[in-house]
Amino acid sequence: MKKTFIILAAATAVLAALPFTTACNRNAQQGTSKYVISATYDEKENTLTGVTDFTFYNSTENEISDLQFNIWGNAYRKDAKFKPVSDALASKAYYAGTSYGGETVEKVEGCASWEIGGEDQNILNVVLNSPVYPEQTAKVTISYTLDLAKINHRTGVTASTVNLGNFYPVLCAYSQEGFIKTPYYSNGDPFVSECADYDVTFTLPKQYTAATSGKELSRSESGDNVTTRYELKKARDFAAVLSDKFKTVKRDAGKCEVTLYYCGDSEPKREMDAACESLEYYSRTFGEYAYPTLSVVFTPLCVSGMEYPALTMINNTLDEADSVYTIAHENAHQWWYAMIGNDQVNCAWQDEGLAEYSTVCFFENHPSYGFTRTSALGGAIKAYRAYYSVYNQIFGKADTTMTRNLGEFASEYEYVNIAYNKGLLMFEAARSAMGDKKFFAAAKSYFESNRFKIAAPEELVSHFAAQHDIEGLFTSYIEGKVII
Repeated sequence: MKKTFIILAAATAVLAALPFTTACNRNAQQGTSKYVISATYDEKENTLTGVTDFTFYNSTENEISDLQFNIWGNAYRKDAKFKPVSDALASKAYYAGTSYGGETVEKVEGCASWEIGGEDQNILNVVLNSPVYPEQTAKVTISYTLDLAKINHRTGVTASTVNLGNFYPVLCAYSQEGFIKTPYYSNGDPFVSECADYDVTFTLPKQYTAATSGKELSRSESGDNVTTRYELKKARDFAAVLSDKFKTVKRDAGKCEVTLYYCGDSEPKREMDAACESLEYYSRTFGEYAYPTLSVVFTPLCVSGMEYPALTMINNTLDEADSVYTIAHENAHQWWYAMIGNDQVNCAWQDEGLAEYSTVCFFENHPSYGFTRTSALGGAIKAYRAYYSVYNQIFGKADTTMTRNLGEFASEYEYVNIAYNKGLLMFEAARSAMGDKKFFAAAKSYFESNRFKIAAPEELVSHFAAQHDIEGLFTSYIEGKVII
């Protein structure tokens, strides 16, 4: 996710992680979990009714007796303990006044029992009929209704679109300590999920166009509705944006078909250039893009952008320069989040810092866009030092440690300066110490070795350390010992 508004405001004003045991590339070799989703949108009621046939493939070394799913839509209900957006963003998000939604699980079939629980009614626990042993499968069917709030956010109805991020029950990632359950923090991206295959069908009023993560397989009309089926493989999420106002422009970038969705009168040509050129640059620099399509969608958001596999949401109120920058940043997340996952709840710097630095590298190699490495680094230093000064004054001491839970950040302002700005500066320091050849070789090796996995921070550092004696530099940044 890109939060430009906070970075601009700032300019003006221990290597620890959960030890993950499963990995998507192992699933790809021996079997994979699969979501078969059928969902219908009702524009009069602002609801999405869905049925998910989920096949669980046990890629762990443990016997699994129950499955736990995140119910992210419940973050939007009136009595939610954790708000989906902070008070600072509420006015940007709730364009028509405060609005609520929620996700109701109607029934779960193919199981012994089920219940909704978790810290904030955000976890669906499904007790299986019998244990699932390693390399075996189990199937359950979940029927649910998602009530959509009127909100400019990942999930909700905006004035011109319907944003469907995190719209279905998604299996919690699994670690040695069991399934990872986390509430919906407003800071950052509180999602940790593993790769699976997706077969998704949407039924919509026929005047609507769907921008999705998947490749279209079939399309049919019946009465006032259109039904379209999509496929996406080896992905940790599936997202969509719906609108009856979309215009589209398409272009090939390597083996990928890029489609840009917008609602304005003028075609966003420079934004399409940035989408295609950044996709091609990251493919050359880090490794090949995995998916056959990429949807770049202009939609109302209270932040600058939001990433999902093969789909990025871009705030439609940004000017051209900010749109271009945000597209490059969110495209970098196709590498650092979509294809390589990480614990975004406890190690947000791992994908955000690397995505932000990859963005700088893209513009460094494409000077026609007007962004320079020098200006980006200067802006990050200025913003970070402003944060450090303000927090020293307010709290007596600024916490500059990088590996911490999203709930431990005092504000989005602090989160952005630690995950984005300090992350960017850390990778710049590593590049300066290693030299370009070793730095980019390490980044490419990290990508190739962890493609479709959830990588711990130690894994990232080890690839850079294999090229250069760099562990101490990473440690000093991550533990908050370095002075910037």
